[in-house]
Formats: sequence, structure tokens, C-alpha cells
Amino acid sequence: MQKIKNLTKAAERIKKAVADKERIILYGDSDLDGVSSVLVAEQAIRSIGGSIETFYFPDREKEGYGITKLALETFKGLSPALLIAFDLGIGNVEEIQIAKEMGFDVIIVDHHIVPDVLPEADIIVDPKQPGDKYPFKEFAAVGLSYKLAHEILGKDISDSLKNSIVELALLGTISDMMPREEDNITIIQEGMDAIAESWRPGLQAFFEMSEFARIDGREARVEEIITVLNAREVANGLPGAFRVLTAPTKEKAEEIINLLLEQMREKKEEVWDIVLLMRERVEGKASDSVILEGTDSHDFYRLGSAASILTKEYHKPVYLYKIAKKESLGSARAEKGFNTVEAMKSCANLLETYGGHPPASGFRIKNENIEKFKKCLEDYAKQN
Repeated sequence: MQKIKNLTKAAERIKKAVADKERIILYGDSDLDGVSSVLVAEQAIRSIGGSIETFYFPDREKEGYGITKLALETFKGLSPALLIAFDLGIGNVEEIQIAKEMGFDVIIVDHHIVPDVLPEADIIVDPKQPGDKYPFKEFAAVGLSYKLAHEILGKDISDSLKNSIVELALLGTISDMMPREEDNITIIQEGMDAIAESWRPGLQAFFEMSEFARIDGREARVEEIITVLNAREVANGLPGAFRVLTAPTKEKAEEIINLLLEQMREKKEEVWDIVLLMRERVEGKASDSVILEGTDSHDFYRLGSAASILTKEYHKPVYLYKIAKKESLGSARAEKGFNTVEAMKSCANLLETYGGHPPASGFRIKNENIEKFKKCLEDYAKQN
């Protein structure tokens, strides 16, 4: 049976790291797909006797997206070690080179579109990379982490462990809006069965809280839980989703969930502030094919939601960015038919980093290049 390229290789390297008692660093994107990917891998590694040296989730607003130089700086005293990156890394050519020079072995587990030049990681698991013959490509990162966990554990996986990791795979797959096809159907169906009987205090707390208990239907309840887990609330470098899903008690989980609910209320208000501001900005620019606008006074994490509203409203690709001193960090959204990643690929010489999915992606750019980037996006939109 066909396997995802390098899946067995990655599993064997992780098993070797555990056997040799190497340090293992789990590095994930800070969204729910990244968090759930890391937690699936952690469970697989611990179940074969391994331990995790540290977890890392980059703060996109402060560090940018992906494997960051700031993160590598914090790992300086940890090499040699095995660094496993989930839901990011495929676009980090320079950073992977630095990591290798620092003495790290690097495994990338990513599901994003691959760039023309791949980073020189020791192992890359990404079904979209050249030479991958696995027929299904549209996994969330957690779907790949789930496959990797099964490869690590083999036939020895218990039913309880299988249920524990599939409920995490369910959360990340739905959260990242992956198509409900082929392998993803199995993950979702099995995950829905498992989550109702979850051992996790964090998920038990959700199901028992009145706000969620009154929602009709398990799937509707799970989707509402996912919405809350996607709220960006960080403490000690750990996203709220990570802290809820690893909470030791229901009481502790409920405390964090209430923080996330408060974040969501604040987010709704700020998102609409951004939408109203951008409506004013784009007035009189009807001939523009792309909306590219910035703000220096709003939370970066609200930009994606605002861009989603604006792209549905104007039926144009929307690129919004948070202006910092020398660089800006942005989120892009577009309706079906426009590939935000390919558009940025055509402007790659103007960008520091970029990546994501066709309808939803992100970028980092030097402020001096913003006007040129606008023209480049316009040119791409007119030709496509």
C-alpha cells in the first residue's frame, strides 16, 4: 500500500531519537492545527518511552510565521537535538540552514504548498512535495501527524491511544477547513465517536459547560468548541488551545475556556473596527483588482477574520497587514478562483516570507516594498 513520502523515514528517525535518549523539540504553528499536531506527536513519543525537551509555538505578531530566528536563538543551548516542526517550515529555507549549522536534525511535517526551493531539512513530510505518490493530498497538518503517530506505534497502538489521537486529528482537520474527502472522512467520523468519550479534562469541561451543553448535535457542539480553541490567547508562550487540551483538571480547563470566550468577545468588536476602517480606505478604489491595506493600531490576529469579511463583501482578494517599525506582517484571504499563495510567489523577491493555502495565507514584508508589492499583486490579478 502506498504511503506518504518519508513517513516511514520520519517515524524511524523519531524512534531512534527515543532509543538514543536524544533531546526532542516539538515546534508547531500557534493555531489549532499546529497545536493538535504537536499533541498527537507528543502522545506517540511518550507512549514509546520518549520525552519532550520543550514545546515552541511562535508568536506570529512578534516573530513572524514559521520557524523563526528568535526561536532558534532560544534553542541555542539545546543542540544537538531533533527539532520536529508541524504545520510550518516548508518555506523556511534560511532558518532551516541556520538550524542545521547549529547542530539540529530537522524533520518538517507540513501540508502547505511547497515553494520552488525546498529547505534542506533532514526529512520532509508534505504530500504536496515532488515525488510524493500518495493519492490524497488535502490533509491538515494534524492529519499527517496522526499518520506519523500510527507509523511510530504500528500494530501496538491501543484503542484508548487511538481514540486519544484521533479526537485531536478531528479538531485540527475541521479547524483548518480541510475537504471532507477520503482520509479526512475517516478522521472526522472516528474522531466524532472518540471525542464524546474523551478522557481529556479540557474537552470534558467544554461538554459540561452550559454554553456548549445546550447546543444541539455533537458536530455543532464540536464546531463551537473549535471556534473557542482558535481564540488567540497566550500565556508563557503556550496558546490557549494547548493549555485547555493539556489541563490537569476540568476546573483549570474551565478557567482557561472563560478567558478564551472573553477574547472572542473582544475579537468580534476589533474585527468590525478593522472592517469599517478598510471600507473607508477602499472607497473610490473600485478599479483596483486587489485590496492591500495596513494598520498600525490593531491586533495582527484580527486581520485574517477582517480580510475574510471584506473578500466576501468586495469579491476581491484582500491582503491586510500590521505595520511595525521596519516590517509588516500580513494575512491574505480570497474567494475560490484566486490563489493568494501563487500571487505572492510571483512577488517573492519583495517578501521576506510567505506561505499558506490558496484561500488563506500570510506574509512578512519590509515596509519599503509595500507599494511595489501592491503593483505586483495588481499585475498578477489582471493576468489571472
